[in-house]
Amino acid sequence: MVDAARRGFLRGRSRPKAELRPPWALPEAAFVDHCTRCRDCLPACPQGIVVSGDGGYPRIDFSRGECTFCAACVTACQPQALLRREGEAPWACRASVGAACLPQHGVECRVCGDYCAAGAIRFPPRLGGSPLPAIDAERCTGCGACLAPCPGGAIQIA
Repeated sequence: MVDAARRGFLRGRSRPKAELRPPWALPEAAFVDHCTRCRDCLPACPQGIVVSGDGGYPRIDFSRGECTFCAACVTACQPQALLRREGEAPWACRASVGAACLPQHGVECRVCGDYCAAGAIRFPPRLGGSPLPAIDAERCTGCGACLAPCPGGAIQIA
């Protein structure tokens, strides 16, 4: 088993960076135990968002696109570090909007809502300013479609 905290310490990092794993990943400790870092899931992703992360373990990079939850990465994962179970959500990740959001600074912008196929981002009217994005956590799938197009870089998926 890889001790991420020790590896981070030896590299001069005080804490290992938490990375977003591909959909249907086992809990982190089990994922690290099962994943052989074979990289088979990387080319399997048609969107190209599964990339090699810290220590060679796969992670998601939403700057490259969105997750369509096609499960191609799961199918390619022979050690079963990615394991799709019936009725289980791909992950608990959801989008959130940070302080860099342009409407919070008086600039009209609705780009994230335009890219949200699930309709989870709404812009309720507000008096005295640009409408602010409101994310419906029940509808948000955490697919990341809103992240890359955001001109202010204000969206996080966690």
